[in-house]
Amino acid sequence: MSRLRWKLLQAAAGSCIPPREELGAPPGAGSGSPPLRRADLPAPGRGLGSARPRRAARRSAPVRQCRGRGDRAQRFRLSASFFLLLAMAAPRDAEIRKDVQNYYGQVLKKSADLQTSACVTAARLVPKHIREALTNVHEEVALRYYGCGLVIPECLENCWILDLGSGSGRDCYVLSQLVGETGHVTGIDMTENQVEVAKKYIEYHMEKYGFQTPNVTFLHGYIENLEETGIKNESYDIVISNCVINLVPDKQAVLQEAYRVLKHGGELYFSDVYASLELPEEIRTHRILWGECLGGALYWKDLAILAQKIGFCTPRLVTANLITVQNEELERVIGDCRFVSATFRLFKLPKTGPAERCQVTYNGGIIGHEKELIFDANFTFKEGEVVEVDEETAAILKNSRFAHNFLIRPVGEKLPARSGCSALESKWLYPENIWKRREIKPEESFSSREGKWHS
Repeated sequence: MSRLRWKLLQAAAGSCIPPREELGAPPGAGSGSPPLRRADLPAPGRGLGSARPRRAARRSAPVRQCRGRGDRAQRFRLSASFFLLLAMAAPRDAEIRKDVQNYYGQVLKKSADLQTSACVTAARLVPKHIREALTNVHEEVALRYYGCGLVIPECLENCWILDLGSGSGRDCYVLSQLVGETGHVTGIDMTENQVEVAKKYIEYHMEKYGFQTPNVTFLHGYIENLEETGIKNESYDIVISNCVINLVPDKQAVLQEAYRVLKHGGELYFSDVYASLELPEEIRTHRILWGECLGGALYWKDLAILAQKIGFCTPRLVTANLITVQNEELERVIGDCRFVSATFRLFKLPKTGPAERCQVTYNGGIIGHEKELIFDANFTFKEGEVVEVDEETAAILKNSRFAHNFLIRPVGEKLPARSGCSALESKWLYPENIWKRREIKPEESFSSREGKWHS
């Protein structure tokens, strides 16, 4: 029996709830931290960084009394309540999983069946080589595509890529062509119908690409538990995901698994849906809104908190698009909450020595980005142009697959070594004013690099 279960049994027998550190608090939590209680944990979809001091104070009072001279019956009632809350979490998550599987396996037959624009990729300029790769995807695979962004990063030759929530396999087949026959793409999805559609066309696509050996694999499994499907530590260069993480109640588990399977220098490049505020219960329990990628949307500020906790570098925004809900009934449920689909890149870097600012020069040569590489909302690198970058950006370029595409020279004095990646405020760019636009056109998108909207 695990130590955690033993402590919970002690609690049921009348002892107090065990201290936070005994329940496996995150590294860095001091011994003086308050005990971890279920009542203090955010519900799925709630904000991780939002302090609720009044509510916490009211709920913590019975626990303090339990530690004093409170009677045994009161301690037992408290322990029983704690057990009940723990027991309720698993069925709730299982119910959401079942609803999502049904929505994508039975209800939706094609992207036109969607009731909002959340799972629709906004129009944007796409490099020629990606456009050509998209035209090679089989029609049935393309019709069952429900992504909210373009998750095709740069510099893909020979890479090993994992797609979390691969669905019918559209992104996997595009990527399998771009990585080449010596690269490999693995797609994993929990909906069997979608996996069956993806597998059905492996031979079709390999023949179209002229590959002798298939370089794509599709697995049925859960993205919050990749180890269950045999995916090993540090086995992929890139992990992608397209409007899927919001469908999973335990988003931290998904990000932790992505971090585990990435090689050092690898990145999680993903599009997902984010909410302008902490979602109320009515939205978080609405089955259609969950299926439409809104009910499980993460409060946008929480992504940086989760990334830092797990060990990723600061999230780097690539694009953001405001979501429209063209359904009066759903609009009434949503109320004042606003949603965006956004693409971020999160890098996993080795814990190296002192970090330093650098001058970098893009050498060009990346397919589809020969003259200009739009790296994120902050940095666009033009061939032959010298750009001064911060410590974190320099570390990413030095330690990732982009290293051979840049000439990197240190400038300025060295800074103290950091444990992991720094949370640089300048790199966590999310346009606050994106939430303030009430009237937009579906084809509009926001460029935080330029600070304006595009049609």
